[in-house]
Amino acid sequence: MQSFRFVSYVSLIFVLLSCNAYAWSFGNTIKGNAGSSLQAESFGSFNEPWAMTFLPSGNLLVTEKRGSMLLVHLDDRSNVPVKGLPEVAYSGQGGLGDIILHPQYEKNHWIYLSYAEQDGAGKRGAVVARARLDPASVKPELEDFEVIWRQQPKVTGSGHYSHRLAFSPDGYLFITSGERQKQAPAQSWEQNLGKVIRVYEDGSVPPDNPFQDKGELAKSFWTLGHRNLLGIAFDKQGQLWTHEMGPRDGDEFNLIIAGDNYGWPIVSWGDQYSGISIPDHDTRPEFHQPEAYWVPTIAPSGLIIYSGSMFPEWQGDAFIGGLRSKSLLRIKIEGEQAKEVERFAMDKRIREVEQGPKGAIWVLEDQNGGRLLRLTP
Repeated sequence: MQSFRFVSYVSLIFVLLSCNAYAWSFGNTIKGNAGSSLQAESFGSFNEPWAMTFLPSGNLLVTEKRGSMLLVHLDDRSNVPVKGLPEVAYSGQGGLGDIILHPQYEKNHWIYLSYAEQDGAGKRGAVVARARLDPASVKPELEDFEVIWRQQPKVTGSGHYSHRLAFSPDGYLFITSGERQKQAPAQSWEQNLGKVIRVYEDGSVPPDNPFQDKGELAKSFWTLGHRNLLGIAFDKQGQLWTHEMGPRDGDEFNLIIAGDNYGWPIVSWGDQYSGISIPDHDTRPEFHQPEAYWVPTIAPSGLIIYSGSMFPEWQGDAFIGGLRSKSLLRIKIEGEQAKEVERFAMDKRIREVEQGPKGAIWVLEDQNGGRLLRLTP
């Protein structure tokens, strides 16, 4: 009798665990602190996923930080490795990074990716490259691979690459370039660290960028004074928004204005990790103040400006993933103003956010086993 009870007890636990796993796979409700609800459905897990982008077919590409790219088929939730990836400097925050499509991808098959590379002296820097990818191939592979931009100079350490990518509505490529935890380069005209970069699709520099008299490298700068920018997106009005991690607190959400200086490391709403105070933004009005900021930190990563029909009431709102805060944040944008209006507790570090087919919101969890989740009403 005791043996029967034990077997029954174990069986019951197995059934409950199975039901719980099934329930999560096919729907889990996530409540926001402003009363909204999202239904989450898992589409598999990955090894340190970092970024994703949807293809015209509705399938998507996912990058993993160690240097892998996967073509994910959402109909059967299978994935195929993409061949032809470059060697990446996997260490700390470095590895394979962002992935986006050329605006005319269906015609030219260009994709753009970012990653960290290392030189012979062991110094590292971010790289942006483009390559052609035909997703209809049975064995997808990157072809015509070419590097079009590099952080200069390469430096020691493995943090604050940033290297997020976005195309503007008029076809320019924008790149976020972190200051590599060196701080001072963010204000330097001789280094492209701590900047937002604007180039043509082939990496060449437009002649109408704002800093034409500060040296050759500075001609590629759009803005300066940034720390570690892990989100970049354009809204329907064509305005560019980024967010960046503050030092100890003081994460920022910024409207990016050509030629503006955003103040790092001279001002911040946070302080140094050592405890040393940094002057607040309002003490130096010549620097662009963030449209929204967070104390304590949310550790933002991933950004979309929502434009879909699945959540019509959220059109024009920004969504930001939170690493430290383990959350998804909804930001209301009204003209040039922005403020957080809702936060969804995700219970996992959120690395990436994208808008998918039919207007669903998709997120990637961080680290090993990070899941791909589709969020619907």
